[in-house]
Amino acid sequence: MPEIKFVAADGKERIVSCPVGTTVMKCAQMNAISGIYAECGGQRMCATCHVYVDEAFLSTLPPMSVDEDEMLEATASDRMPNSRLSCAIIVQPEHENLVVHLPEFQR
Repeated sequence: MPEIKFVAADGKERIVSCPVGTTVMKCAQMNAISGIYAECGGQRMCATCHVYVDEAFLSTLPPMSVDEDEMLEATASDRMPNSRLSCAIIVQPEHENLVVHLPEFQR
């Protein structure tokens, strides 16, 4: 299982193992990571699972869908070039040591 590092807005880090095929959002929920609310349950309809992906891993992610792109326009924290919805990132073996930063605000 790849390990993913979640970095809170205050800089606190937590590394958790995530099963391949699970979304980063679901992995955060399974490990009680604070700061990912996922109010829509992972349907790309609320933007409360917004994360900033470490730039070294951007090329390992699937292309952004139209739905995800639209939702990222409605984030509570600033959208950045490395913004993604964690519900749209399916953990793959190449995500070993993936680093995602949590925004200060989700709502």
